[in-house]
Amino acid sequence: MNGMKHIIMSAVVACFAQTAVAERADGDAERGENVYKKCSSCHKVGDGARNRVGPQLNLLFQRPAGSIEGYKYSNSMLRAGADGLVWDYTSLDTYLENPKSLISKTRMNFRGLKDADDRADVMAYLRQFSDNPANIPEASPTFVGTDHSVDPEILALQGDPEYGEYLSSECVSCHQIDGADTGIPSITNWPTEDFVVAMHAYKDEKRIHPVMQMMAGRLSAEEIAGLAAYFEKVGE
Repeated sequence: MNGMKHIIMSAVVACFAQTAVAERADGDAERGENVYKKCSSCHKVGDGARNRVGPQLNLLFQRPAGSIEGYKYSNSMLRAGADGLVWDYTSLDTYLENPKSLISKTRMNFRGLKDADDRADVMAYLRQFSDNPANIPEASPTFVGTDHSVDPEILALQGDPEYGEYLSSECVSCHQIDGADTGIPSITNWPTEDFVVAMHAYKDEKRIHPVMQMMAGRLSAEEIAGLAAYFEKVGE
């Protein structure tokens, strides 16, 4: 297990090194404070901020998803955090554009900020409430202006669970078929839609995990649908 973690972390470091010249995302924090008013009824930030309808947003950058103590997250958000999702520029940009494209069953009922400048500005505002704003990395990939939704035709595909079982051997070499979650997140009994959305996020390189990007990149939409159908019902 330690060897696998070392391989994954090495791949992550290599991925960031290769993208260190990516375009910086310099937003306008003053304008972002005004954009943030759309968020403030649910999320608080700054001195004395507490969880309300949504979790407080102090120290947001580099925070694992679903990690604020005492806040009741959706199972999908907790699963994303266990899967390695960390809030950085890329993941926040994707989430703010369309929350349900990244976390399909998030409890955040917000249609998103479609304007890329609005997203950059509100993130510049939120960076002021992080530990050390000057040192927050901005070199990770920034897929600004990209459509992050999954094609409804892909979500509508009916996967063949027997085909999914045939394809699953590489998955279960890391993910334990009995659903145990020790170091590597469980994918057993995932809802089909969650599985499909997550795999296409890796396939389209919106979720940053080089090993999963490689694995998902080999699969067709039909193969992903088959795996989703298999893992949703496995063990039942």
